[in-house]
Amino acid sequence: MIEFVIPVKPVSKKNHGQIIMMGGYPRLLPSKQYRFFEKDCLPYLNMVKLHAGIITYPVNIECLFFMDARRRVDLANLLNAIDDAMVKSGLVLDDNKDIIAAHDGSRVYHDKYNPRIEVRITELKNYEQWKDSKNIQRNLFKED
Repeated sequence: MIEFVIPVKPVSKKNHGQIIMMGGYPRLLPSKQYRFFEKDCLPYLNMVKLHAGIITYPVNIECLFFMDARRRVDLANLLNAIDDAMVKSGLVLDDNKDIIAAHDGSRVYHDKYNPRIEVRITELKNYEQWKDSKNIQRNLFKED
């Protein structure tokens, strides 16, 4: 199990993105708030990576987000932001279903004076939900 705290105000990735034109095509960039959030998280995530190594196996990432204001927040967007920051730091190889298999236990709380993200990463043993699913499905409908 890997546990750590990121003493950074949680920010959602999907709010207030910027649309710019590149090569004649519109491109959506993350908001300035998210870019600062990611930059602030990277030193903490890099330290965790130094001690724990790169996560290449199925895990449950439980995140407790402590917000400084009581407002409506989308938990899925907060999880997306921290997942992407973990991938950018290299702590997690990829944020696909084969590595970040679950976010069980994740919640949003209020702490006006100490906004932060508490993270607990646990390996999922015997995680085979997606392994070779085509052959498993084919065998279910196979006539004898």
